[in-house]
Amino acid sequence: MSQDKVNLLDLDAAGLAAFFSRLGETPGRERMRARQVMRWMHQGGIDDFSLMTDVAKTLRERLGDVARVLPPALVRDSASDDGTRKFLFDVGSGNAIETVFIPEDRRGTLCISSQAGCALDCAFCSTGKQGFNRNLTVAEIIGQLWQASRLLGDGKIGGDSGERIISNVVMMGMGEPLANLENVISALRLMLDDHAYGLSRRRVTVSTSGIVPGMDRLREECPVALAVSLHAPNDALRDRLVPINRKYPLAQLMAACQRYLERAPRDFITFEYVMLDGVNDRDGDARELLALTRDVPCKFNLIPFNPFPHSGFRRSAPERIRRFADIMMAAGLVTTTRKTRGDDIDAACGQLAGQVQDRTQRTQRAQRTQPAAAGARRTIPIQKQREEDACCH
Repeated sequence: MSQDKVNLLDLDAAGLAAFFSRLGETPGRERMRARQVMRWMHQGGIDDFSLMTDVAKTLRERLGDVARVLPPALVRDSASDDGTRKFLFDVGSGNAIETVFIPEDRRGTLCISSQAGCALDCAFCSTGKQGFNRNLTVAEIIGQLWQASRLLGDGKIGGDSGERIISNVVMMGMGEPLANLENVISALRLMLDDHAYGLSRRRVTVSTSGIVPGMDRLREECPVALAVSLHAPNDALRDRLVPINRKYPLAQLMAACQRYLERAPRDFITFEYVMLDGVNDRDGDARELLALTRDVPCKFNLIPFNPFPHSGFRRSAPERIRRFADIMMAAGLVTTTRKTRGDDIDAACGQLAGQVQDRTQRTQRAQRTQPAAAGARRTIPIQKQREEDACCH
C-alpha cells in the first residue's frame, strides 16, 4: 500500500470535507460525503471502501486509489479476571502504546493514550521514567477507540441503536494530552460527532498535569470533562512531584480551573490525587487541599499508588486513605477512592505497559544513577516486550 495515501482516520469532519473538496466534490456535497464515510468508518468499523454502499461506486474506486483507513496494529489483547481488557498497539519505530477497557455495571470506560511516552517526568510516574518519543497522530488516538470498538463487538458505540459497550472515554493513558493539543482536539471532535461516535462531552474526559494554556484552549474549542492531576496541596511539594508546576504553579492552575468552568458552570473539575505514604497523605495535607480548592467546584479521586522499581515511594495504607477521604467528605467534597481493576494483567492505574524508544535519553540517565537489578527495564523488540509498570495521570 502506498505510503502517500491519506489515512482518513486522521481527519475530523472539517478535515474530511476539505479532503473531498480536493477530490472535486461540489460545495455542499463534500460535507455529505464526509458524513457518509464517517458513519461507515467510525460507527460501522469499516476499512474497505468497496463496502460503503451509499457512496457512489466511482468515488469508492477513487478512494481506494488515494486513501486508506489504517488504525494502529494490535499486538496483544489481554483479559483480566474482572473483565478488564488491555490492548497493546504498535505505533511504529519500536514504539507501542496501551489502551484499557474497564467494564462496570452501568458504563464501559476506555482509557486512551495520547503520546508514546511522556516528557513531563512526574516523580511517581513510570511512563515518564521511560522517556518520550513522539506525539501520537489523530489516527493513532482515535484508532485506539476504533480498534477497541471492533474488538469488543461495539459496532455503534455512540449511536441510537444497539447496546453501548463503550459509553465513556478517558484520556488518561500514556502521555500528557494537552502537550499534543492539535491532534487531541481533532480526536475529541470525532468522539463527540454524531456521525462518528456520538459521545456526550460529559462522557469524554481529558486528564492533564496542568498545562494552563492548553486548558484555556480546550475550554474554547472542545470543553469536555476535565480531570487535573494535582497530587500535592502546595507548590513546594508539587514542584517535586509534578515538575510542570514550576512553570504553571498552583495559583495559575486554580485560576485556569475556574476559567474552564465558566463555559459550563454546572460542571466540575475532577482532581486526581495519588496517595503516597508519608509524602502527601497526612491530615494536614487534606486540610491544605480543602483551602487550595475552596473556590473551584470539584470532586476528588484518590488513587492508591502502584509501585514500580526505583520509584522511591510507597502506597499509603488503606486506613490512611480512608482517614484522608473522611476529612475531605466531612468538608462537603465528593471524594472517591479509585478501585483497582485489571491488576492481574498489569492494567490497573499506574500499570500501563508501553514500549518507548526514548529520544530524551531519560532511561539511560536513570540507569547510570541506579544499581543494576534483576528485571531492570531495557529496550527490547515489541514482539518480546516484557510488560512493565507505567503510569497514567
